[in-house]
Amino acid sequence: MSNTLRYLYCCACLLAAAGCGATQQRIGTEQLLLSDSVDRTVDQLDFSILSGRKVFLDTTYVNPTAVKGQLFVNSDYIVSAMRHKLSTSGCMIQSSRDSADYVIEPRVGALGMDALEVTYGIPASSALSQAANAVAGVPAVPAIPEISVGKRNAAMSTSKIVVYAYHRETGTVVWQSGNAVARSDAKDTWVMGAGPLQRGTIYKSPRFAGSRLRLPRLFAPKPVQTPSPLTIADSHQFIHPAVLEQQLLDAREQKAESPVVPVNHESTEKPAEAEKKQGP
Repeated sequence: MSNTLRYLYCCACLLAAAGCGATQQRIGTEQLLLSDSVDRTVDQLDFSILSGRKVFLDTTYVNPTAVKGQLFVNSDYIVSAMRHKLSTSGCMIQSSRDSADYVIEPRVGALGMDALEVTYGIPASSALSQAANAVAGVPAVPAIPEISVGKRNAAMSTSKIVVYAYHRETGTVVWQSGNAVARSDAKDTWVMGAGPLQRGTIYKSPRFAGSRLRLPRLFAPKPVQTPSPLTIADSHQFIHPAVLEQQLLDAREQKAESPVVPVNHESTEKPAEAEKKQGP
């Protein structure tokens, strides 16, 4: 095959592989990134030391004025996620501070989005057009379009939460969480105009232009299924409501039917019977 035919064959392959894809930034993706990072951050908090104890969640420093998110991912979402984590950790959440033994005080150090755009080639530019417009008598110069081999856009959300707990009556600090930081990302990649290839923590598998991308795994070993700790994002039924109601009903009936057990120093005998046993 001559060099000319090889060149034409390569050009035909490139033209066949080239494509055009575009995606628009969605507020839904931003909310998924923010909520995912918040869930990952709250999952890092270990409330096991307060399991079985009455606690009050003080949300003074997690208020709508200080914590501004995207639509539904705001201070209310953070508070609800923390209440969820406290409940699954065995803590007994109280509605008032006075009825609790310990007070849990959280604060939010970060909740925001970052974006990154990388172009492999010549990015679009309108500098020459603007310069020509500034000079009188010069004809208009069209803007230089984007000429790229590949392109990558990335969005990343970051959240940081710090929590500490203290005894309500004495004010003694009993526990602090340290810095709980989590990041979630979403990456879009274009190659020769075809795309986007979507990857990130909010996707269970790679996607192409919004559709799940199924990659063949001929020789990949089967992953070993190991139990993992329960997270906020997992679906799990702790107990069926009917089972819980029946358990509570049985406990009430058992408590009502159980006889009163006297204390050790108390006696069930009548005074006359006690005198007969003692004798003259």
